[in-house]
Formats: sequence, C-alpha cells, structure tokens
Amino acid sequence: MKASPLATAGIALASAAQAQVVQFDIEKRDGPLLRDLSRRATTVNGVLSNQQVQGGYFLNVEVGTPPQNITLQLDTGSSDVWVPASSAAICTEVSQRNPGCTFGSFNSDKSSTFVDVGQGDFDITYVDNTFSKGDYFQDDFHIGGVTVSNLTMGLGLDSSIANGLIGVGYVNDEASLGTTRSTYPNLPVVLQKEKLINTVAYSLWLNDLDASTGSILFGGIDTEKYEGDLTKINILRADNSNVFTEFAVELYEVQATSPSGTDTLSTNAGTLVAVLDSGTTLTYLPQDMAEEAWKEVGASYNEEFGLAVVPCSIRNINGHFSFTFAGPQGPKINVSMAELALDLFSGGPAPKFSSGPNQGQSVCEFGIQNTTGAPYLLGDTFLRSAFVVYDLVNNEIAIAPTSFNSTKTNVVAFASSGAPIPSATSAPNQSKSGPSSSTGSGLSAASGFQSNDNAAPLTSAFSGPGAIVVGLTLGYTLLGSAIFGIGWL
Repeated sequence: MKASPLATAGIALASAAQAQVVQFDIEKRDGPLLRDLSRRATTVNGVLSNQQVQGGYFLNVEVGTPPQNITLQLDTGSSDVWVPASSAAICTEVSQRNPGCTFGSFNSDKSSTFVDVGQGDFDITYVDNTFSKGDYFQDDFHIGGVTVSNLTMGLGLDSSIANGLIGVGYVNDEASLGTTRSTYPNLPVVLQKEKLINTVAYSLWLNDLDASTGSILFGGIDTEKYEGDLTKINILRADNSNVFTEFAVELYEVQATSPSGTDTLSTNAGTLVAVLDSGTTLTYLPQDMAEEAWKEVGASYNEEFGLAVVPCSIRNINGHFSFTFAGPQGPKINVSMAELALDLFSGGPAPKFSSGPNQGQSVCEFGIQNTTGAPYLLGDTFLRSAFVVYDLVNNEIAIAPTSFNSTKTNVVAFASSGAPIPSATSAPNQSKSGPSSSTGSGLSAASGFQSNDNAAPLTSAFSGPGAIVVGLTLGYTLLGSAIFGIGWL
C-alpha cells in the first residue's frame, strides 16, 4: 500500500442476500451472521465509495461488542486487518499538522468480546517507513450487518498512520511472519472457510475517477463490469522463494499515445515487475520511465511537494498511456488523460501556475510518479481503468479493460476451491523480457499531449491560497506499502 502524498479516501460494504450473492451496502447495518451456514453464498459483493480528491478506497466497518465504527482502507498490497488504538498518540495528540484519527479508532476496553492473542506481535512497516505496532487480537468484525466472529486483527498502539487497513493479500505477507514466524486465516481465507465463497479469490472494479462507487466481489466476477476478453497472467514469486506474497506481475511495455503518434517508454530497470495495489493512490514507475512519461505530457517535478504536476486542463486531451502485461500478446489496458490528472486538495480555490507556459492554469498532480527501485506499483490511477481478478489459489491475475459506469450486472461465481477464473483465457507466450523498445529522441506523441514543448518551471511556481493547503496536507498525509523483496520468478 502506498498512498499519494496528497491523498486518503473511502469504501463501504453492506449486507443483503440475493439468491447466491451476499451484497454489502453502506446504509444497511443489520443482517445475517457469516457463521449462519444455513444460508450459503458463493460470492460476497462490496460497494466501494470513491472520494477522488483524497484518493484510495475505504470500508465502513464495526469492530467489537458493542460495535465501534471505524473506516479502514482496502489494500490488496498487504494482508492484515488492523485498527488504530484510541490511546495511540497519533489519535490523541491532535494538532494543525495531525488531525488525529478522523476515520475512527478502537477502544479495546469497551469491547466485551476483545481477546488479546499476541502482545507486541503486530508490527508492520511500509516502503516509505511509515508503521504501525502493537498487539494481535481477536474480536467480532462487522461489515454492514454481517459479522465475522473472532477475526484476528492488529491493534495499532504505536502508529505513524492515522487510519487502519483491510489487507486482502496472501497470508504469506502477514506482518505476523516477522514476529511470531506464523500465519493466521485473514479475511479472504475466513470468507472461504465460512463457506461464503467457494475459493479464495475476488474481483475489483473501481470505476472512473468521477464515479462515487465501485465494487469488490469476493468469490466471483461480474461479466458486465469489463469489456473485451478477460485474460489470465501469472503472478510472480519472489526470487529464491516457494511462496507467493504479493500480486506481482510482469509489466511488459508502457506506451504513450496521442493524436500525433505513439511512443514506447524505455527503462534501464530490465525486467519490469509491478504490483497491482489498490492501497496505492498513484502509479509508480522506474525513475527513467516516469521522466519520459512526464516529457510526453509536459509535466514538471516540484521539489517542495515531491510530485510531478500538470495543468488540470490536460484531462481534456484525447490521449492515453497503454500498459501491456506478460509479453507482446498479453492483455493491454489504456489509461486516459482524464484518469491521470488529480486535484491536489479539496476545498477552496486550486493553486495555479504563476509562471511558464502554463501560467494561470490550475495545478493537478500527475497520476504517474517516479520511484528509484522496486517494487513498482500500479495503484488506483491505473486500476480504475482495469477490471482485475485476484486468484490466490491458482496464483493468477485476470485483467480486462473496465466498463466505466456500467449499470448492468451478471455475477458468475467460482465453481469450487481452485476452480479456474470464470470466462478467462490465458495469455499466450508469457515472458519476462521486459519493455520491448525505447522511445528514441523524437517523442512523436508529445506534441499531441501539450501545446507547449517546454514544461513550466516549478520553483515557487504556484500562486493562490491553495498552495498553503497543499503544503499542510503533505505534512500529515502518509505513504505506505508493505515491504517485499525486489526480485521475482
């Protein structure tokens, strides 16, 4: 999980059983317990709400007895459910730079069903060195009106992160491996064990940047939420490992296409492995590849904010970036410019460029940012354009272009544990050859993305009250992503 420097946002699940589907809805608080096996479901559907300015997707849940309301971020890049403790300094020491645990916190003393099962055993650190530490505990976990009894969770007693997470990754990426050397059944596994779903798998449909809702569907796919073919590719294991820990796949090629042409971005990173991570707001590519993407669209890097920014008007350009996976015949996802220019903050007037060719235009953060080393992350600015199926039993990802704003539904459940992904076919000739070519010096597509060839100088280039708000936001909004090895097989 890695959030934008300027971002945090929302999801929600609620509960209504329909035929073989248990749907979670944010308004509905009451419903059957997961442990009531007389009503068997084969899929569990969660409605996701999107607060686009803050980025990310959060679940409204309840923990304990009586239930305490907490909003937790959905994260395919980690594997633990954890909540901030109400006594943690991050929650109690509120200041201008630290608004506290505005998404809620958990007071274990007020829950009659709380059981501490591992004092000091919960310890998770993300790639930006943000962290949460404390105890493992078991308690009732309510999503809408549905309850999982005795779910194992982490309690963040000492945390640099003000909101908790719902990690839905592999059990082999649980933080407990670093302390107790053991794993436990996390939420996706529990759903299968309780026979709510047939296999440990789920599909993710975030919809577009402006949409208020999307969905996560445990145990099945929705064939109305994607276009074209659903194509399977292999998840890669870490080097020298026999286990799978993250949703790492081969990113074969990235291209920039505008009305003036198509360029293939290059990198010296060699084989490019990327993690499909819903807990990451932006997309992070190797430094050299990200800089080429910036040149294409005329983005400028601002040292103070640590971001590449663009004029917000770039949303209206008829261009896109294409991401191809697992070889030249693998699935390809196009991400439009409308999905790659994000508002810097909410409330008040936006900051504007005060000089350069973009003078007077509103400033947006660009959805493709840079990082100097693996893991490279395909976050929400990519995932909104893709329908993605995560199969944790067969260790496969299935992917197709999303069907934006689809109002139809056709849910197909996995037939059994280990059954293949419904309606999906395997990509042929999957390889690890890396990006196939370089841009060269022409950047023929660039002129179609921008009216000026030179990016605006960004030293003190922002004006207006919005610039102050952006600076404050950077001070307390955190980055994260579960630490993982660099090499994959």
